[in-house]
Amino acid sequence: MHVPDGFFNAAVSVSAGAVAAAGVAVCLRGARRELDDRTAPMAGLVAAFIFAVQMLNFPVAAGTSGHLLGGALAAILVGPYTGVLCMAVVLLVQGVFFADGGLTALGINITIMGIVTVLVGWGVFRLVTQLVRGKGGVTAAAFLASLVSVPAAALVFTLLFWIGGTAPIEVSAVAAAMGGVHVLIGIGEGLITAFTVGAVLAVRPDLVHGARGLASPLVLRGPDGVTTVEPEARPAAAGKALRRFLLGGVGLTLLLAGVVSFFASSSPDGLEAVAENKGFIDQAKEHLMSWSPLGDYGEVGGIPVGVAGVIGVGIVLLVTGAVAYAARTRGPAHAAGDDKVKV
Repeated sequence: MHVPDGFFNAAVSVSAGAVAAAGVAVCLRGARRELDDRTAPMAGLVAAFIFAVQMLNFPVAAGTSGHLLGGALAAILVGPYTGVLCMAVVLLVQGVFFADGGLTALGINITIMGIVTVLVGWGVFRLVTQLVRGKGGVTAAAFLASLVSVPAAALVFTLLFWIGGTAPIEVSAVAAAMGGVHVLIGIGEGLITAFTVGAVLAVRPDLVHGARGLASPLVLRGPDGVTTVEPEARPAAAGKALRRFLLGGVGLTLLLAGVVSFFASSSPDGLEAVAENKGFIDQAKEHLMSWSPLGDYGEVGGIPVGVAGVIGVGIVLLVTGAVAYAARTRGPAHAAGDDKVKV
């Protein structure tokens, strides 16, 4: 759903940019309550994973594809404030280095794909987990949160385009088209999110922000048997386990970006397909960074998509990690017992 340059007039672009800047500023302060020395690396991994999975377009209808947006996933894994920061970095890197999403539309993309998906996704997730307890409740909530967040973002795009789009549209027809195709994309997003959250819950429930207060303490298996470890207890053992998890996550992310990306669908995504069908695709302007060797994920510079993906993963990992470490609370961010979950 990356919005290109040219779809919106200057007033809406500037206004959305102001909303995005204010949202990121608020989240930089709020992230201090979510990030510490243990969870800051997780933010970098989550952002890099979202970047990689966004490369994997999957077919949703004849001639149309979709990809993960990732706002709900980021909010569930690292918290809503940090989730917005992760999404902002991903969208910034995509816009500047990969010519994916217009630079004049960066504020619109952050507002729609970052802030809206995080707020809607986190709200639905919290509501469902209050109604359905346990591990199954977390994964079900993750699915529903992601499913709802995608068409919500699509409808916000339609509203903004109706207000300040550069082409006249019949808003009801575009809303129906955007909502319909993005419900299908939302189902795919929900499955990816539920699987990812469930996998992390199975091995490191203490690293799922949305499961705090719902899952059991971390259990490490050592040569002398099974040891129950609280988040702040036995820091050496817990730190070693965290490093193994993060390295495994980075390896999986590189595999997705470097290998699986070759098999992504080449069909236009939901927004592009709707723009073609409704006649406003011609409003898109050439990207200001279209000359970048990494443009279109390596197509401009003749770089294999997998190599471009690995480079992008590295950039996102470093930038998000730096932002997370700068925003983190030094030492444990949560009082002892906050991370005890009972699944």
